Amino acid sequence: MENNENVKNEQNPAAEKQENRGESQARRPFRRHFSNKKKVCRLCAEKIKHVDYKQFHLIKPYCTETGRILPRKVTGACAKHQRQLARAIKINRNLALLPYND
Repeated sequence: MENNENVKNEQNPAAEKQENRGESQARRPFRRHFSNKKKVCRLCAEKIKHVDYKQFHLIKPYCTETGRILPRKVTGACAKHQRQLARAIKINRNLALLPYND
């Protein structure tokens, strides 16, 4: 009988996937959904109106060690400040104050 089942699975690989699909769903552990706190833009909270490329102390937390710009989802920056930060980081890269992506 095992030979017949192997032959069937070799002929129809979709049947094997369907068999495995049920097993993987049964083994999947329960996952809790946590509600994330809404992130507040630090720059808005500190009432900073404009981010300049010379304000290195403001820019540094918003990029990685390799110089990549962190997304809004991670930093919690508002759209306005994220655009200003991106522009300032790109200027700093051109001036060799920050590294380019590795």
